[in-house]
Amino acid sequence: MQPSNKASPMTQIWHIVSMIPEGKVCSYGKVADLAGLPGRARYVSRALKAAPSELALPWHRVINSQGKISFAEHSEAFIEQMQRLRSEAIIVNRGRVKLAEYEWRPDLATLVLSMPF
Repeated sequence: MQPSNKASPMTQIWHIVSMIPEGKVCSYGKVADLAGLPGRARYVSRALKAAPSELALPWHRVINSQGKISFAEHSEAFIEQMQRLRSEAIIVNRGRVKLAEYEWRPDLATLVLSMPF
């Protein structure tokens, strides 16, 4: 049996998150789907927590499927995420982002040509 060249699930998630452009957001579920891990939205959260800091992932661009920041309101993490999003000209109102306006919708060519897995 030959070893698999397939990236680990965490590596796949980190790659997708690294692709989210400035000024756009993506839900945990969509990140999971794009990484080939449908139904694994909670795993995306775990993968982001486990990411080495040297990856410098734009974790703040990942929000929940309702367009909300998932951290407890007024927590340090909530405030930091809100500030980072606002610094990218994303309007955040009460911890919510309008997905219709800011959701990242990569085209198929972008995904296929950039995937190492």
